[in-house]
Amino acid sequence: MSMIFKSKANKTLDRMEDPRETLDYSYQRQLEMLQKVRRGVADVATSRKRLELQINGLEREQDKRTEQARKALQVGREDLAREALQSKSVLEAQLVDLRAQYEQLQGEEEKLTLASQRLQAKVDSFRTRKETIKATYTAAEAQTKINEAFTGISEEMGDVGLAIQRAEEKTENMKARAGAIDELLASGALEDYSGPKDHIQAELDRMGATGGVDLELERMKAELGQGPAPKELNPGAQQSQPQAQSQPGYQQDQQGYPQAHPQQGYPQQPGGHQ
Repeated sequence: MSMIFKSKANKTLDRMEDPRETLDYSYQRQLEMLQKVRRGVADVATSRKRLELQINGLEREQDKRTEQARKALQVGREDLAREALQSKSVLEAQLVDLRAQYEQLQGEEEKLTLASQRLQAKVDSFRTRKETIKATYTAAEAQTKINEAFTGISEEMGDVGLAIQRAEEKTENMKARAGAIDELLASGALEDYSGPKDHIQAELDRMGATGGVDLELERMKAELGQGPAPKELNPGAQQSQPQAQSQPGYQQDQQGYPQAHPQQGYPQQPGGHQ
């Protein structure tokens, strides 16, 4: 379970990580480290300076005791001269200890100063490298986004492409629906409630459209040699119709074509059928 959680956390962090932010954070940490080293150098230098002041003070005190011993001998006070020299001896022991500490602090200060200089050089080099890497990463990221946009695999362009596809599908569906409704209106399956209701005209239009289709079908059959040429009405035919109608034994049907009169010239079959 620990391995699973660590792997998932690592994957999540890797997805969330921005190398530019990581580089900036590393550079900030290096600057903080350099600041600490410089602060340490300053502290050591301060301690060294303090010892230097103490050493100078003890050396002046030694010179004072030496002058006091000389003056005491000049006035015949050997005891005072001895006491001054003993005090000078004590000061000398303190000076030896302080000088040893001073040399040690001076060595530490030199080491820290050298380390600070080296760290400063590394920080400067890292800063230059960091900026180069950030610029390269930014350029690569921009190029990747451009390529993804051109190929349509980016998230933004993928959403746009999906929206366009859905719009095209809806447009096609609306066009198909409009065409279907037009066909249903033309066939009479649906009624147009926005206009006047004229069933007779609708039926005539339907019959005219059907007649045109039949005429075109007969013409195609004639061209292919599958049937006689279609008979179209011409002015001569229209003039001959009244002659046919005027002949005895003929009458017109509902469409105007001549029809034999059932009572003239045609015997009836049994059952009343002609």
